Amino acid sequence: MFYALIIAYVLICFLLLLVVLLQRGKGGGMAAFGGGGSETAFGARSGATLLTRATTVLAALFMVISLVLGVMWRTGGGSVVSGVGGPAPAPAPVEAPQQPQQ
Repeated sequence: MFYALIIAYVLICFLLLLVVLLQRGKGGGMAAFGGGGSETAFGARSGATLLTRATTVLAALFMVISLVLGVMWRTGGGSVVSGVGGPAPAPAPVEAPQQPQQ
């Protein structure tokens, strides 16, 4: 189950990267891979809606799977420093011998 989630996580990462790079920038400039090509394939309005919706879904899946993998990793493997002892206790302070009172 853990490895299947990792494979899905990596796939979602690549898809999210691709979908974000295909979107047109807010400044109206060209996005990666030409940017304007998405308008001819999907139409001006529906292309932005499809890519925006895909980004939202992939980002939500990215966050949910990140949390699930984090919890699974924490409960399965324990802490990074598990089994390592703490610092040695400090030695007790040595009291100076008391001088006899005269």
